[in-house]
Amino acid sequence: MTQMMKAALQHGFGGPEVVRCEDAPMPEPAAGEIRIRVKAAGLNPPDWYLRDGYRALPPEWRPEGEFPLILGTDVSGVVDVVADGVTGFAPGDEVYAMVRFPEGMMGQARGHAEYVTVPADQVGRKPAGIDHAHAAGAPMSLLTAWQFLIELGHDAPNPFQKEAHRPLPLKGRRVLVNGAAGGVGHLALQLAKWQGAHAIAVGSERHGELLRNLGADDVCDYTKVKVEGEYSDLDLVLDCVGGAASARFLATLKRGGALFIVNPLGFEGQAEADRTGVTVSSTQVRSSGAQLDAAAPLLADGTLRVVIDSAFPLAEAAKAHARAAEGHAQGKIVLTVA
Repeated sequence: MTQMMKAALQHGFGGPEVVRCEDAPMPEPAAGEIRIRVKAAGLNPPDWYLRDGYRALPPEWRPEGEFPLILGTDVSGVVDVVADGVTGFAPGDEVYAMVRFPEGMMGQARGHAEYVTVPADQVGRKPAGIDHAHAAGAPMSLLTAWQFLIELGHDAPNPFQKEAHRPLPLKGRRVLVNGAAGGVGHLALQLAKWQGAHAIAVGSERHGELLRNLGADDVCDYTKVKVEGEYSDLDLVLDCVGGAASARFLATLKRGGALFIVNPLGFEGQAEADRTGVTVSSTQVRSSGAQLDAAAPLLADGTLRVVIDSAFPLAEAAKAHARAAEGHAQGKIVLTVA
């Protein structure tokens, strides 16, 4: 008899209201996987993009969708079952993970549920001293910031450019983070400070106190001034918002500087970058238990702090999606699982 669990699932694409908490079959781990009893799960942009069927993409690029669809890549919880071929984990271990990304980005991760199966090499030990909600808020945002700024950590082909992305030494460099109060941005800001950079945070003034508390040396309120009119001769800009508007940051960079764009789709400034000697680079975040383990001590000792915008029980996942749709989240939106 198939065991059942609760999951936040949907039977079609649409707005937040399509997400419902219902019964779903409990997954069985394959060889090399572990099953996690989820205690909390994070919400990320790929979740709300997939929920509405990637409506921002051209019709020919949109996924068909296999329903019922369970979203969610970021989880924190307790090891429930260890399958054949797995060493180093045992039932009862507290762990966190970004599940099957990007290979499962069309709904194969299935983390917004009471149980999820994960390849063992994608699982890290949950940082001691922080709760599951904060741990669940970390994986995708933290791994994105880590792979852009600290270490790429893999040799998979880069879907955005021919060459591999290469992080830069940050000590003593002037680094600007755009979207610094968001999920990736607030962790990237802290990583830059940890590495010894002079860090400039771009965010609205309502986030100003938070950004200063996270270590920003300067906060630029984009609602009052144009960033490109305020700064020049920067070493690096990490644009966590991305898109066509990223080109404006080229004017803030010194010759030989770099513009890293988390979402490079729509960027049209390559000719200007070539003319001004600026390196433009992007990469696709990938699951990595090893990098989560490397970052765990920084989360445990408070060097890195995950900011929670809001938390909702799994049964109210639709409300979490509605909060995401409002935009301007301060940190991460998470689901708690009883």
